[in-house]
Formats: sequence, structure tokens, C-alpha cells
Amino acid sequence: MSDETTPATTIDPLDWDYAPSVESTPVDIPAEQGLWIGGEMVAPVSDAGFDSINPATEETLGVLAEADEADVDRAVGVARDAYDDVWGSMPGKERSKYLFRLARLLQERAREFAVLETLDGGKPIREARDFDLPMAAAHFFYYAGWADKLDYAFPGADPKPLGVAGQVIPWNFPMLMLAWKVAPALAAGNTVVLKPAETTSLTALEFARLSAEAGLPEGVLNVITGAGATGAALVTHDDVDKVAFTGSTAVGKRIQEAIAGTGKRVTLELGGKAAHIVFDDAPLDQAIEGVVNGIFFNQGHVCCAGSRLLVQESIHDVFVEKLKERLELLRVGNPLDKNTDIGAINSAAQLDRIKALVAEGETAGGERWQPACDLPEQGFWFPPTLFLGVAQSHRIAQEEIFGPVLSIMTFRTPEEAIEKANNTPYGLSAGVWTNKGSRILWMADRLEAGVVWANTYNQFDPASPFGGYKESGFGREGGRHGLLPYLGGVA
Repeated sequence: MSDETTPATTIDPLDWDYAPSVESTPVDIPAEQGLWIGGEMVAPVSDAGFDSINPATEETLGVLAEADEADVDRAVGVARDAYDDVWGSMPGKERSKYLFRLARLLQERAREFAVLETLDGGKPIREARDFDLPMAAAHFFYYAGWADKLDYAFPGADPKPLGVAGQVIPWNFPMLMLAWKVAPALAAGNTVVLKPAETTSLTALEFARLSAEAGLPEGVLNVITGAGATGAALVTHDDVDKVAFTGSTAVGKRIQEAIAGTGKRVTLELGGKAAHIVFDDAPLDQAIEGVVNGIFFNQGHVCCAGSRLLVQESIHDVFVEKLKERLELLRVGNPLDKNTDIGAINSAAQLDRIKALVAEGETAGGERWQPACDLPEQGFWFPPTLFLGVAQSHRIAQEEIFGPVLSIMTFRTPEEAIEKANNTPYGLSAGVWTNKGSRILWMADRLEAGVVWANTYNQFDPASPFGGYKESGFGREGGRHGLLPYLGGVA
């Protein structure tokens, strides 16, 4: 491994099947990258590394450093020094200036970050460009505004930063998850050691360089790359005061066990198996678009994806036919093409999991339907998929597939819809489509979900808290609530 002086490889999106609709912004990716510790790129102690793969082409984008316990210890130590010497005691109005600079720079370079996000993760460029990056910048703007108002946010309390925050983010929304965690942590006065997912680390490393451009004091933000062992070393480190994790429920449970009794503050945003409920009085065409967005956005790589569709029995057949017609129009292919609706599956391992659960669904008696779809020969791909004849007990109705697979069931009454929707260990999100406002409120009051969308889906705002119940985790990110996990002295 080497440091940032390694020559960069220029990735030109136009090299792949040129079309006028292909995103034309080139990006430079260092052939080898180190760890961002103390405001500079440094080599890992062990000199170990691993490849970053473009899931749409299976090409290697670069070699990333794999941090071990010694690297984690170094990063946490630097973060502690920065907290003690600079950031923890800095007035909020000064911290806010840095967050505003980060937000503005992120906006200025949003196109470049969007291309990098698409190359690294496989998501359609339209989603990265129009959703991920604008929302990431919006979160930094939002929390920059809170940095000097913490006393007003929590009147009668004595809000103080906790110290060093160890944060582990997933691969489905790398920049947005970074913003959800880093922005409130810094606004509250904490320093950060961030571990991005091993399959999507490029934007986090580029953001680290951006932080230097913004003048962020050395050691306030540190980015270490690696796999599960790196994340485990970070969350269990004795000098980490706050742990924030977004990922699978299984890993979340292991984190809870590992830090039990340590006194660390922790928030967990975990898996989901959301019910998307459509009543017979819903505007069908709008509901169809909502359902498509709810499950096929980002290839279904969404914790709050509406992966269980509950349709009122009286409109089931009509709704399913309309849904099939809409799926015939979805375009699967080059993620850098602005007309692509469904990009590449993030990794070979995730593709194998999707295939295994789909096969299990057929074995259990579900009826699989997929539109005619020509998939690229290289890369990791899976077509949009519907399952009919699904029972509540089927694995595809209970387990998080994290792919473009929708299980369809029916209900007759609102009470039955509630019973089926809540029949899951998860409780992250839900959606309701109906023209009756009273029914929306009745459903929202009974659905066991942290977020309930009404006549829409996958709508987010920096001022709105997000989080789950049951095995979907605890704690909230976003809004004033998102500051609470990073502050002491507040209830």
C-alpha cells in the first residue's frame, strides 16, 4: 500500500457504451489509497489492502487499505487529541462555519461525487445525482445551523459533546449515511472515526479530502477502511464514547453484545421488511408509482424498502396487472446512463443472497414473475421481480432480501392489514395508500414502524427523524432528535 501520492487513474464514463444519455463527468481515482488519519492519507500498519470493484463491470477501481487494530487505535487516539485540544471546546458558532463549508463544497462537487458513488456502488446515476448527493449536502447545511443553538434545542439542559464517535456505515447509501452520522456528530462537538463499507469506500475517502479543503482541523474526521474486523475493532475500542451503526440486524445484535456494560452510547439503524398497504379507494396510478419507487429504488438496497405489498382483495387483480405493465417499462443496465431505472447489484455476495431467497420463494410455492429483460453479460444483475401467492410464513415475506424483489399479499379489512403488516420482527417503516385521511391516521397509530408514509414513499427531509422499533434498531437520525445521541447532559 502507498499514500496519496500514488498516480490516479482517470475513469471516463463515456468509455462504456457511449450514448448521449451517459453521464460525462470524469473522476480521478487513486490506484492505491491509504487511511485518512490526522488530516492526511497514511499507509496502514500492516500494508494490507483489498480491491474496490465496479459491480456493473467487475473491473477493479483501485486498491484500498485494510485497517487493523493498530490502525484503529491510531485513528481513535488522533480523534481524542483533536477533541481535547480543538473541537470539543470550540464555540458552536465556529464549528458551524466548518459544516457550512463542507456543505457548500459538497454541492459544488456533487456531480463528481455522484459519478464516484455510481461507479463504486452500482446505483443509477440519476438517483445518486438527484437524491443522494443533494440530501447529503442538505444534512450538513441543516446541522450547521444547529451547532450554535444546542442550548435552545434542549432548554433547561446542559448539552455537551460525548467525545469520540465511532461510526460504521453501509454500502447502499454511502454519502447519505455518512452525512446522517458525521454532520450531527460534528455539530454537537464530537470528533469522528468513520468506517465505510468495504464495497463502497471511495466517496468517504474523497469526502475526507474535501474536509481538508474545507479547513477542518486535523483529526476531527478520520476515515478507516476495511471489513468486519475493522468495524469490530472500532466499536469495541476503549476510548470510543459513542457508537453509531447502520446495517444488518445480525451485526447490530453482535455490537450490542460486544459493548454491553461499557457505558458507550449507541444507536442502531438496522434491517426492515416494510409493509406497503394499498386500499381499494387509493389513486391506483399514483399508488403504482409509489410501489415501484418503494421497492425498486436503488435496486431494493434500502432498509426501509416497501418489500411486502398488501393489496386490498377487491382490487388485487387490476392492481397487479397495472404493476406488471409498469415493470415492463423499467430499464435495467448501465448505471451511468441517465435513463437507467435499475442498476447493478452491489456485490457478488449480495447477488447470491438474492438468488438464494428467490429460489426459496419458488420452492415454498410462490409464483415468480419477471418482465422480459436482457441483462449485461458482465457485472452483477437481477431483474425486477414480483412474487404472487405469498404466505405470511414464507421466508421471502419474513426475511430482508435487500434486492429488487416484491412479495404480494392481500387483505380484506383494515384490521387484517394491520395484523399482517405487524407480523414481522422488524419495525422500520410502512406505507399507506388511501383517500381517507381518518384511515391514514388510524393506520399510522397502529402500525409498528418508525416511519409511516401516506400516499407517498421514500420521502426524506433533514429535519425529520428516522429510525425503527423492534429488530430494526433504536435511536433516531435526522432532525433535532438526531443530535440527542451525540450529547451528554440532555434527557
